[in-house]
Amino acid sequence: MALENDTQAPDFELANQFGEHVRLGEFKGKKPVALVFFPLAFSSTCTSELCGLSENLAMFKSNGIELIGISADSKATLRAFAEAEGYDFTLLADFWPHGAVAKEYGVFLEEKGYANRATFLIDINGIIRASFITAPGEPRSIEEYRAALDEIVPVPVHA
Repeated sequence: MALENDTQAPDFELANQFGEHVRLGEFKGKKPVALVFFPLAFSSTCTSELCGLSENLAMFKSNGIELIGISADSKATLRAFAEAEGYDFTLLADFWPHGAVAKEYGVFLEEKGYANRATFLIDINGIIRASFITAPGEPRSIEEYRAALDEIVPVPVHA
């Protein structure tokens, strides 16, 4: 079962496509995050979805939101994927333990061995404010992201 809105987003640390470690908690108090789980690099639906996000990157940047893609692929695969498609945002490798972060967020498909298409919009305080998941094989639309971004409003950090 996927995590619900208005709950604390679990913190995690994963390697990005360059092998650098990124921790979700580093954004707390600094900026909201759009965490985008996708099944597999180089698959047609995932490629078109992430290309759509790349083409609309300004929508996230203008709202001060960090866009992060995450899949069970290796960091080397994600680097090749980002370079081939020209993605200018972070991709994280939920490679080992295999799908551990996707499992924590309740979106790992055990029978498939990868995450479902799930998006979590996390506010500056680390709270999930909006989320949406599509059925297997069904892409997410940019309109869903636009609607979800409306749920992320600047909220002061509690001391």
